[in-house]
Amino acid sequence: MPSCRDLRRTACPPPATVALPLGFALALALATSALRAQAPGPGVTSASLSAAPVLRVVDPAYMDRTANACTDFFQFANGGWLAHDTIPAAYSSSGVARDMSDGNELVVRAVLEDAAARRSAAPAGSTLRKLGSFYASCMDSSAAEHAGLGPIRPELDQIDALGSRGDLVPAIAALQRRGATALFDYTPLPDPHDAAHYMVWLSQGGLGLPDRDYYTDRGASADSTRRQYVAHVARLLSLAGETPEAARHDADRVMRLETALARASLTRVALRAPSAVDHPMPVARLRTLAPGLDWPRYARLAGLSATVARVNVAEPAFFHRADSLLRAAPLADWRAYLRYHLLAQSARWLSTPFVQEDFAFSRRFTGAKAMLPRWKRCARETDGDIGEALGEAYVARTFPPEAKTRARTVIDDIRSAFRTRLQHLPWMSDSTRTFALEKLDRMHEKVGYPDRWRDYTRLVVGDSEPFVRNVARAAAFEWDRVVDRPGSPVDTTEWGMTVPTVNAYYDPGKNEMVFPAGALLPQTFDPRADDGANYGSLGASWAGHELTHGFDDAGRHFDAAGNLRDWWTARDSAAFEREAHRVVRQYDGYIQVDTFHVNGSLTEGENIADLGGVLTGYDALERALERDGRPGPIDGFTPEQRFFLGYAQSFRTHTRPEEERTRVTVDPHAPERWRVNGPLSNSTAFAAAFGCTAGDPMVRPAADVPHIW
Repeated sequence: MPSCRDLRRTACPPPATVALPLGFALALALATSALRAQAPGPGVTSASLSAAPVLRVVDPAYMDRTANACTDFFQFANGGWLAHDTIPAAYSSSGVARDMSDGNELVVRAVLEDAAARRSAAPAGSTLRKLGSFYASCMDSSAAEHAGLGPIRPELDQIDALGSRGDLVPAIAALQRRGATALFDYTPLPDPHDAAHYMVWLSQGGLGLPDRDYYTDRGASADSTRRQYVAHVARLLSLAGETPEAARHDADRVMRLETALARASLTRVALRAPSAVDHPMPVARLRTLAPGLDWPRYARLAGLSATVARVNVAEPAFFHRADSLLRAAPLADWRAYLRYHLLAQSARWLSTPFVQEDFAFSRRFTGAKAMLPRWKRCARETDGDIGEALGEAYVARTFPPEAKTRARTVIDDIRSAFRTRLQHLPWMSDSTRTFALEKLDRMHEKVGYPDRWRDYTRLVVGDSEPFVRNVARAAAFEWDRVVDRPGSPVDTTEWGMTVPTVNAYYDPGKNEMVFPAGALLPQTFDPRADDGANYGSLGASWAGHELTHGFDDAGRHFDAAGNLRDWWTARDSAAFEREAHRVVRQYDGYIQVDTFHVNGSLTEGENIADLGGVLTGYDALERALERDGRPGPIDGFTPEQRFFLGYAQSFRTHTRPEEERTRVTVDPHAPERWRVNGPLSNSTAFAAAFGCTAGDPMVRPAADVPHIW
């Protein structure tokens, strides 16, 4: 699976996501050129766009000069800001991610409100009209209130009418196509042993809580979460018309089924090993593994018409258990399960009681005290569902060509520095080194925005009807766009994140790094800033981080072409694992929140990437200074000091404890304080830059320092 920097606490994208068919660029260019010619929409003035906070890659005002840089560098770099920050009620955290996303969303809002205002004049079927209608229907809260449960009533009735086990397959396929959770996940992804072609991936899924551990953990907190979940399921079912008693019984049915699925699911730590989810098999074997699920019928109903000979069943034991539940669990249990997941997927866009119940339960995991304003929720949903329809207009307002050129220079310098490190690793043999250098040379990156934009011709958007239907249509559009991919060549042009996203990722199946334009703005990167700041932020914590993912504990198992293949000698593999285990032990020792420690095994890959990013980013800075000249101190700091400040301030974050507790279980990233202090305490260059000496908390004992990349 791809690894991402995850500034927004969002999930990484799937390995194969968006495709960008030819023939669309001209149509979208015409639509967005009109958008660019207009003033911001009625709710977003030029003044409000300029009112977004002015961000710098390194801002001395954020620092705590009373803190000792050699004791807690995160506090030294960010403590002044932390002392005065208050997390807004609607957020689970604040900091770089919120500041950058808020600024990006103002631009997105301007694009969307302009499209909504002019949709009636746009040609029928045009992308501009669909974009405006999608957003406008979301903003029409009165339509949602008036419609109530009506928009999904026909689907609920179909679920209630399920009369035999043979009816379950159509119901599961229908829910999956409209974006709802239903038993397992179907995704066309690159074949792990032929990365140039797609194949069917079947993966564990079907849970309503954030992770399988919420069903299996013991203790008062886990018991409380499960009780609250059952109560939440019952409330949603009751809102949908069930009597309180029936809703309670059905909620117990849902919990019983999901607990059985959770117990058959692999943990997140186990899923980190690529070999754990590598189980290609002939379709005939799949039918033997799970005979109760009519696979030919499922494929037909899902829209898969391609001839499929092999599938990758990522977790065979899960599908064996899911099959037994399909054949043995009472139909009443399945009806309750499917009904709830349809409601859960739809609730946030139904009438107020459903929206409030959805938020009331989700806040247990985020700590948010209030909902985001509706325009923000609608902007995020539009970006997530049909984001490339607004991407070009967003880029025109935020990301000039010179910014893309400067960003590529930093990324190229990172690549060159990593190559030098590979060439001089003392623990790596020449045999393994040859393959590693080939992988680095063939690794490519996408910077800013796609070369061509998605074709939305087949997307149907209702102009004046409840938004929940348009969400379902957008999900079905995306499903239909990719469902028939198995056997076809992998589309190497597609992006797994939309242009305004404040994030980045590395995809091992394509051996590529992706940096959306939304992340290549201050505070992450500023083409006008000094090299010390930019190489510490974009260079180390973004480009160096993502590049290192190609060689972390999971990424190293993929070759230059993206195939899952062991190109390591046994001796080199053992050396890597020995050093990687030092990273695991280091982070196991850190406190995440309360008495919970960081899970060093879950966060291993991200921690390796952070360390590699710091080391490589620093090397790249020194080369850039030698090539381009060394400036004098800026704000009293040398280029090297600004490098480490840029790195630390790129993780400027303040997080609610509820969110931190959730992250212990589900997030492969360590808390931001340890993403700063952890790798920097392993860096001799950091110690030299700030005069730290042995025995200081920011100087890790030499015997404990990992030496990987």
